[in-house]
Amino acid sequence: MSNIPYVKKVEKPWGYELIFTTDDLPYTGKLMHLKAGTRQSLQIHDQKIETYYLGSGKGGVLMENDKGELESIEFEKNKGYTTKINQKHRIFAITDCDILEFSTPEKGNTFRLEDDYSRPTETEEMRKEPNRGWK
Repeated sequence: MSNIPYVKKVEKPWGYELIFTTDDLPYTGKLMHLKAGTRQSLQIHDQKIETYYLGSGKGGVLMENDKGELESIEFEKNKGYTTKINQKHRIFAITDCDILEFSTPEKGNTFRLEDDYSRPTETEEMRKEPNRGWK
């Protein structure tokens, strides 16, 4: 057990992540900062459940519903939004925004179905590389 503060910054084409939990924990916590008008990839996770909470700014999520359709949902303050394993989703920024993400550990693959930055599927091996192999 350690009382040493921890944070790892990961640069992303849409902004950055501040991961504030170590890899040995049974959960992951991070702050995602997205620049206005940007969006993450349309993706699914084969082993990860995520819950989002809007900290500041305006943003939302494109999320697959029970009918298999994608719904655009603008985040409301003081509410959480959860995506399940294999559920399509895409986070987007209306203004610069900070979104907290709490999830199961970053295991398995992130399958990118669409990506504005031409990034491939993210594997566990890629997550070990500096900035996860992204420039």
